[in-house]
Amino acid sequence: MLTTVVSAILVSAGAKYAMGEFAPRPNTLADALTAIQTSRQGAQLENQRNHMILMTVATKSFKVISKPKVAVLPPPPASTSNPTPVNVPVPSAGTAQSIAYQMLPSFGFNAKQQFPCLNDIWMRESGWRVNAYNASGAYGIPQALPGSKMATAGADWQTNPATQITWGLGYIKGRYGSPCGAWSFWQANGWY
Repeated sequence: MLTTVVSAILVSAGAKYAMGEFAPRPNTLADALTAIQTSRQGAQLENQRNHMILMTVATKSFKVISKPKVAVLPPPPASTSNPTPVNVPVPSAGTAQSIAYQMLPSFGFNAKQQFPCLNDIWMRESGWRVNAYNASGAYGIPQALPGSKMATAGADWQTNPATQITWGLGYIKGRYGSPCGAWSFWQANGWY
C-alpha cells in the first residue's frame, strides 16, 4: 500500500514538473516530494492514505457476537402429505407461479394445499426467476445443481419456466414426496 502511494506521488510530481507547474528548479527528489505535499493532489492522497489506515484498523476490531437471525414461518402440520390448506390467492395468469399452480395436479398434488409450500421454497431459492444463478452453479427456478440437469425435462431448460418447473416438481416428488415435504426439509436445513 505504501509503495502504491509513493508511486502515485512520484508520477504526479513528474507530470506536474513536465507541465511546468513546479518552479523550474526541483533539483532533487526531496524538492519534488515537498512540492507535492503542499499541492491539492498531495492533500487528497494524504486523506486517502489516512482513510485506508482507519478502515484497516476498523476491520480488525470487529467481533462476531452471534449468527444473524433469519425469519422463518411456523413448521407445517405434522402430516405433510395432507397439510391444512392455507389461503393463498391463485397466482396471476402467465407467471411462473401460475404455471406451477396449474402443473401441481398433474404430479398428483392438491394445488391449494401444496402451492404455498412450493412458493415458500422457490421464492427463497430463486424468486421464481428462470435465470437465477447461484455461485455454486445452481440455476433456474428450482435451483438445479448443476442447471444442466433440467435438460431431461426439455432442451429449453435455460429459458422456459414450464420446463424448469416440470423438472423441479419431478425432483421434489421423487426426493420429498410433496412440496410441503420439501418445505419441511428446507426449514430444517436451509436448502432442499
